[in-house]
Amino acid sequence: MQVVGYAAGVDGPPALLVASDGTVDREPLEPGTELAYSLDRRHCAGVVDDTGHTPCPHDDAPYCDDHTSRWPCAICTGECSLPLESCREEHAIYLAAFAPDTFKVGVTRSWRLNTRLREQGADRAAHLRTVKDGRVARQIEAEIATDIGDRVRVPTKLLGLHESVDVDAWEALLADFDPVETFDFDYGFDLADRPVAETIASGTVRGAQGRVLLLDNGGSTYAVDMRDLVGYDVEPGESDRNLQSSLGAFG
Repeated sequence: MQVVGYAAGVDGPPALLVASDGTVDREPLEPGTELAYSLDRRHCAGVVDDTGHTPCPHDDAPYCDDHTSRWPCAICTGECSLPLESCREEHAIYLAAFAPDTFKVGVTRSWRLNTRLREQGADRAAHLRTVKDGRVARQIEAEIATDIGDRVRVPTKLLGLHESVDVDAWEALLADFDPVETFDFDYGFDLADRPVAETIASGTVRGAQGRVLLLDNGGSTYAVDMRDLVGYDVEPGESDRNLQSSLGAFG
């Protein structure tokens, strides 16, 4: 069996996608679920499509060069010819907040705004503007990003999972804009301490925030970037390797 993907839990419970003999099954990750996989070799996750899973033996993970798709809009600043059909759709420009005080600007097709924010695991957000297409949206994003930034990496998000957004800092940022709408997300769990960053697939599911899965294991809470699981061959049964314990495990 191999972990070949994940669902961040936007339109249903989060899940790992696990392939075996060409068939892909969803491993639901609802709170309280007992997850018990040990991790073995990691290699390219291959291809998942409507017909199932096609494996790939290449060592590069989560995907080798042959199976890596590169989204042309990832580094776009609006100096483009609208190369994708989706570029011509109405777009929203937004600000997202990650506890306690990390902020970013972003864009997405307007109908995906709520979904995109939850995929990223934003704690709070503000819809700033709606524009006619992706080119205009990227131009505005690039201008705002010179002051705020347009990327927040998962390790930075992990640092504040047990905290709340600094309301004063967030409201001070919004004072420079006139938001169409604001959002305050609840992912259904509370943390007293910062979880330990680990790559494991065993424990009791506490919840998920974006692509970060929270697992209780041995008295500690671990934060797992689900993308870091993609490509691993797995076997049923908990891992027997030693894990770093959180300070809360000794309380």
